[in-house]
This record gives sequence, C-alpha cells and structure tokens, in this order.
Amino acid sequence: MAIHLTKESKILVQGMTGGEGMKHTRRMLAAGTNVVGGVNPRKAGRTVDFDDRPVPVFGSVAEGVDATGADVTVVFVPPAFTKAAVTEAADAGIGLAVVITEGVPVHDSVAFLAHARRRGTRVIGPNCPGLISPGQSVAGIIPADITKPGRIGLVSKSGTLTYQLMYELRDIGFSTCVGIGGDPVVGTTHIDCLAAFQDDPDTDLILLIGEIGGDAEERAAAYIRDHVTKPVVGYIAGFTAPEGRTMGHAGAIVSGSSGTARAKQQALEAAGVRVGRTPTETARQVLAALDAGA
Repeated sequence: MAIHLTKESKILVQGMTGGEGMKHTRRMLAAGTNVVGGVNPRKAGRTVDFDDRPVPVFGSVAEGVDATGADVTVVFVPPAFTKAAVTEAADAGIGLAVVITEGVPVHDSVAFLAHARRRGTRVIGPNCPGLISPGQSVAGIIPADITKPGRIGLVSKSGTLTYQLMYELRDIGFSTCVGIGGDPVVGTTHIDCLAAFQDDPDTDLILLIGEIGGDAEERAAAYIRDHVTKPVVGYIAGFTAPEGRTMGHAGAIVSGSSGTARAKQQALEAAGVRVGRTPTETARQVLAALDAGA
C-alpha cells in the first residue's frame, strides 16, 4: 500500500505543454506513472509524444476526467492562474490536486483550498515537490531514482530535504514520501499525513521533516502524543537561523521564541519523537528506531 498515490492513480497534468510541465511529465512517465492526459485549452485535441508514449491534451479538466477517469491532477501553471486551475480541478471531481507552483498569493491559496475542501478534493501544496510512492507512481518533481519501495513514510515541508533523506535511507526505502510545501497556507498538513501513515499497514516508521516558523510541528507533536503508535523520527531545519527573518520558504519566519527549531525539537521530543540535528544524524536515528523495533 501507500498513501494518497498508488500505481492505480490516473494523472492529468495541468500545464503539461509548458516547459516545466513537459520536462516533469516525461520524468513521471519514465518512472512508470500513469499519466493519462494534459490540460491546455489552447491546445485541446493535440497529442504530445513522450519517447513514443502519446499523451492527449484536453481543453479542460472535466473533459480529461470524462475521457480517462483521471483522479489526480498535477498543476504546473503560473501563479496568476493557479487559483483557477485548482478550482477547475475540484469542480471536475478530481480527488487529489498536487500544486507545484511557487509564488501563489496567499489569498488565492486560502480561496482555492476552501473551495477544494467543499468539493472533497485533497490539495498537496502549493509550492511543493509533490509526492512519490516508490515503484508505483510519482506526482510532481520528486526524483524517482534515488530510493526504492520500503516501509518508511515521509512527510516534509522541504523538497530538498525530502530528496536528501530519501537518498540517505535508500537502502531501506519508503512507502510514500509527501512534500507538503512550505507556504504559510497549505492544503495537506503534517497531521494529515501522520494520520494516513498511522493507518497504512505497510508503513512501519514515520519520518517528519519540519522547519522554523509557525506552529505546525508543535501541533504535529501534540497529535503524535495522542494518536500515533508507530515510531516517529523528526528533523527541523533552521537551528542556526536568525530571528525575525524569513529563511527559504515564505512560512519560515521566527519571531522571538515562537517557531524556533529548538522549541519544535522540544515539543517533538516531549511526544516521544527522536529528533536529529542534521539530516545524516536523522537517518541514523531512523535506522536505530527500526532496529529497536525489529
């Protein structure tokens, strides 16, 4: 099993005919992902060949869903059009929308996330790398060749750290890796993924990657304490970040003691989570936790 994405998922790519859409659609197909179509109203009816794999282009998400039964969309459209793209996907009945786009205005994110919730569409992102269930499917920009299927579930704010931990633990492998994005407002949270991994019989350990800013990790710690029985290992990026300055993601801003890496580490450790100070140390903590449970 996996969470949110399996080999059965049928994926549309909104913005497939753009530069980033073309590049990453080709990579998704090479990884075995079932990409069933692209969406571009100006190029509807055309077919794009990806290394002898023809992919049709539809004029709308609704047309793509009707023709293919697609249940996932990956959004590669500019920030100004992201709200409309996600709203269209939700209205078409898509179950999962993966929003890669960076720089989406927060008020647009708030609006399309509320609309998606009303329509029953899960959103991952915006400003995220997507997710991968190794050996099954990739929805987004996560490299498929740096790890293998396994029994670790990973949820992360950071794309780069997602890739690093996937590589560090490549000999163990992952059930699903979810990059939720680092914007102040995102559709799927650490807690959402913790709950899904807790219920997934093929996930034995959960790896949580956070960063400075906000209180998402503190809320995740409270959830772990009350609801998660599987071992959890954590890493918080930003131990050396100066206060009062945005670092990396738009949501990574520290004010006073609120949102610091130390405060997040303490909250997680109080909930029984092993927390590493570096990615490599975190990988060792994962191995130790797996050995302890063997």
